[in-house]
Amino acid sequence: MDERRLREIDPEVYAAIRSEINREKNNLLMIASENYASLAVIEAQANVMTNKYAEGYPGARYYGGCEFVDVVERLAIERAKKLFGAEHVNVQPHSGSQANMAVYLSFFKPGDVIMGMDLSHGGHLTHGSPASFSGTMFKSVSYGLNPKSQRIDYDQIRDVAKKHSPRVIVAGASAYPRIIDFKLFKEIAEENNAYLMADMAHIAGLVATGLHPSPVGVADFVTTTTHKTLRGPRGGLILAQQKYAEKLDKALFPGIQGGPLMHIIAAKAVSFQEALRAEFSIYQRQVVDNARVLAEELLNYGFDLVTGGTDNHLILVDLTKRGITGLDAERALGLAGIVANKNAVPFDKRGPKTTSGLRLGTPALTTRGMKENEMSIVAGLIREALEHPESETVLQDISRSVAELCSLFPVYENLDRGHDL
Repeated sequence: MDERRLREIDPEVYAAIRSEINREKNNLLMIASENYASLAVIEAQANVMTNKYAEGYPGARYYGGCEFVDVVERLAIERAKKLFGAEHVNVQPHSGSQANMAVYLSFFKPGDVIMGMDLSHGGHLTHGSPASFSGTMFKSVSYGLNPKSQRIDYDQIRDVAKKHSPRVIVAGASAYPRIIDFKLFKEIAEENNAYLMADMAHIAGLVATGLHPSPVGVADFVTTTTHKTLRGPRGGLILAQQKYAEKLDKALFPGIQGGPLMHIIAAKAVSFQEALRAEFSIYQRQVVDNARVLAEELLNYGFDLVTGGTDNHLILVDLTKRGITGLDAERALGLAGIVANKNAVPFDKRGPKTTSGLRLGTPALTTRGMKENEMSIVAGLIREALEHPESETVLQDISRSVAELCSLFPVYENLDRGHDL
């Protein structure tokens, strides 16, 4: 789009967007659930399909004039099917949370028992937390990690399922650095006559490229976001066996959503096309390699990592023995130009607003082109910041090093002042 129009019509919003561009370009973005969408994806979002009401599905809309939005939705569906090997795909969820809600409401009734990973052990709000609709509409029970290995305790899952007879077991996490055994989850679900829903929001890009075992074809339902490791626009996605298609589609529309965001679906289609390319597999391999090296370097510096390392794109640092809270670590790193988030660790004694942990991810740094050598540098910068969290001088020195590193790996090069947003 021509940014001059926005600058003239709303200079305040224009200024905020410009500031956000500079923030993303000049900081190390290490929030594991964030990434840089490509300019093609961003361009696809900023298009006139935002004008179109398209309630319903391709070929069966409630409005006229949907012939071209039907084209992009069909493209998105077919590309997602190819990418993940799915029988049925719904690309309309506005978010991962709404994708999960649609699954719950398609086959389960309020008050039914759902079973997911404990939020404090790395689960997600929509897996049964009382702070979410999932924990208020449904009766939720949770499973967690083994206190010694800090890995998913499948024996505990089996015991909890046997005791509470859940209608659905949710496999997935937002802060778990290891491989999830979806086949074992399925065995436990079948033993207890329960459905299995896999939420692969964090690992979708790894699944698409074979770097993590796929839940597609194993779980009854699979949900994901499209903006994390998948590197697309912010949105959700549902994949399922064909026999569940009609109920799922009706649960989403007209069940919980009205008109789909057709400009976002266009961007999803673009991101799926990008993910089908060979270079996307190379990128995902580098994401995992970078996380591994970052973990090894932090371990060498004496940091405690939950599970002792990582198999995927994220690392969970336990700061308990460091004498610094997750909140203080997040603030110190932020002042140093490193953007991460505080996070609970298993059996955390601090509350969710403070926490004892720090979650770090490598997808965005890898998108910039950084590799193993840069991960060693970043680990050193993190160590320095967390050893001197109150020193403005040290943090400012680190921020200068961060700026220099960022300049070597530019992102959105054509979004400099004077060019289009």
